[in-house]
Amino acid sequence: MGGESATRITPGNALRPEDIALEVRTGLARPTEDVAEYALRLGDDGLILAQRLGHWISRGPELEEDVALGNIALDQLGHARSFLTYAGGAWDKTEDELAYFRREPEFRSAAIFEQPNGDFAATIARQFIVSYYQFELYRRLTQSTDATLAAIAAKAVKEVDYHRDHSAQWVLRLAGGTEESRTRMIQGLKQMWPYVAELFQDDELTARLAETGAAVGPSSLKADFDRLTGEILAEAELEVPDVAAAPGGGRHGQHSEHLGYLLAEMQVLAREYPGASW
Repeated sequence: MGGESATRITPGNALRPEDIALEVRTGLARPTEDVAEYALRLGDDGLILAQRLGHWISRGPELEEDVALGNIALDQLGHARSFLTYAGGAWDKTEDELAYFRREPEFRSAAIFEQPNGDFAATIARQFIVSYYQFELYRRLTQSTDATLAAIAAKAVKEVDYHRDHSAQWVLRLAGGTEESRTRMIQGLKQMWPYVAELFQDDELTARLAETGAAVGPSSLKADFDRLTGEILAEAELEVPDVAAAPGGGRHGQHSEHLGYLLAEMQVLAREYPGASW
């Protein structure tokens, strides 16, 4: 991921991954072990979602949507680069080493990010959940006592706000479209909603970091998530799915069978040709 890329260009004075890497190398910013573990979780969320969304390129239902999902994937990749670069500062590892040379149990992404795309409605359901969760998370993380986490969040929240609007508009459009599109939207929400609970689970790491103000306690985000997603679902005349929560564990390296296949595809080039660049 390093070197020149679309995500290198950022508006205004937003902190770039290259700036973070320089600050880490010169000792201006070095995360604690806890902050690095937290940044690793957020970076893995973005990285895995970017890989999933990238599969829609050339397969979108219309050209404009093909571009939109590709741009959302690039935004997520940009967030992942920043978080992973910062996390790697604690272990002297680069973003590429963390992305391409870790095994499945070493990834810390929540289960919803690795769920297969399914049909377009299922992808929109996943994006609807994720973008509302990430918006609340990044909005509050801009107040982090860790300056680098706050700076990454300040850039990310602006982009995720667009993702949130994009997914909400599609939920309304599909729910209010044909009988077929409404049925698929309902099924997509039922398919993805079991993975909501894991996003809002506190654990020892987030409790320690929330106490210092460096991180946001996941459970503190749930009320706003419920309220805001509930408003969109009500407008679409859809109900919050009544489904049992899926087993969590992604934050501690316990993943579904889907992640292994995704990583095999994502990592094969870097592992086959270590150090390759173009």
